[in-house]
Amino acid sequence: MKPTLLLAALLATHSFSADIQVEKLGSVLHFSSGGKTICDYQMEAGEVPAGVSAVFKHGAHLHPVFSPSGKLVTGNHPEDHRWHRGIWMAWTKTEFGDSHPDFWNQGKGDGKNKSGDQILAEVRFAKLDKSWGGADGGGFISQHLFLDHSHAPDQKVLHETWEVAVAQKELDGKPANIIDLTSTQTCAGNQPLKLPKYHYGGLGVRGNLAWNPVDAVTMLTSEGHDRLKGDSTKGKWVHVGGQVDGASTGMVILIHPSNFRFPQPLRLNPKNPQLCIAPSQDGDWSIEPDKPYVSKYRILVFDGAPDAKWIEAQWQNYAK
Repeated sequence: MKPTLLLAALLATHSFSADIQVEKLGSVLHFSSGGKTICDYQMEAGEVPAGVSAVFKHGAHLHPVFSPSGKLVTGNHPEDHRWHRGIWMAWTKTEFGDSHPDFWNQGKGDGKNKSGDQILAEVRFAKLDKSWGGADGGGFISQHLFLDHSHAPDQKVLHETWEVAVAQKELDGKPANIIDLTSTQTCAGNQPLKLPKYHYGGLGVRGNLAWNPVDAVTMLTSEGHDRLKGDSTKGKWVHVGGQVDGASTGMVILIHPSNFRFPQPLRLNPKNPQLCIAPSQDGDWSIEPDKPYVSKYRILVFDGAPDAKWIEAQWQNYAK
C-alpha cells in the first residue's frame, strides 16, 4: 500500500478527540471545545424567562446542549410545560409513606399558566464534588437531593449522585458531542420510595423549542418506530431531532444494558418534542434502603439526519 493510502486508512480507523474546556460561571458549569459550547450543567436553580412564575425555577439539569456545529438541541421552560428542563432525572407518580411527592412536575399547579403557589416536591442541586477538563475529556461529579415539602420542609427522600463525562470525538466518520451520564439514587432514610405503574418519569429530555410544532420534530427508536408507534414500546436507544437554522440535527440517547428493565420502556410525547426513559411503565417497583438504583445513559449529539445503522453501531460499542 502506498504511504498516502496507508495514512488515509490509519486516519479512518482512529477517531479525533477534542480538548475540553470547563469553566464555572456562577451557578453554571460550562463545557466547550474550540470556542463552541458543548453543554451547560445548571447547578442551583436558574432564573426563569420574563413573565414566567418564579415557582418554576429549577436546577440539577443539563441545558443548553449543542451539536458539534453549534446547533441547539435542548429546550428549557417551554410555554406548554414550564417544568421541562433540558436533560434531567425525576420521578412523577410516587409513594413515600403517606405522601405522594411529584418530582417531575416541579412548580405545576392549578393557577394561572399552570403554576402553583409553592413547590411541593423538587430535585435540588446539593454540591459539586469535582469537575475537570483537558485533552482526555471533561466532566463532573455532583450531588442532588429529592425533597418532599408536602408535610415538612426539606424532607429528604433520595440522595442522587451524577457522574458525567463530556467529550467531542469523530465516531465512524461522524463528529459527535458525547455526554455519558450515570445516576446513582439511594434512599435518604429507612423508607423506600415506591414507584407505582405510570407512563412517564425517569430520564427526561426536552428538545429545541423550534421543534414544538407537531410536524417539526422526528423521533426514531432502535426498533424502527417513530414517535407515534414508538410510544409505550421498549428500546435500546431513541433519537429526537429536527431542523435548526435550515439543517437537520438532534441527539440520540443510548440506554445501557445494565439498566433496570432493559430494554427500557419509552414515553414519546405525541404533542411536543419531549421523551422519557420510563421504567415505571412496566409496573410497580421501588427504590429500597441500602439498594442503590443505578442508571446509565450516553447522549450523542450530532448534525444531520439519524442513520439507524450508525446509531446501532454506537450502541454496540457503548454496550460493551
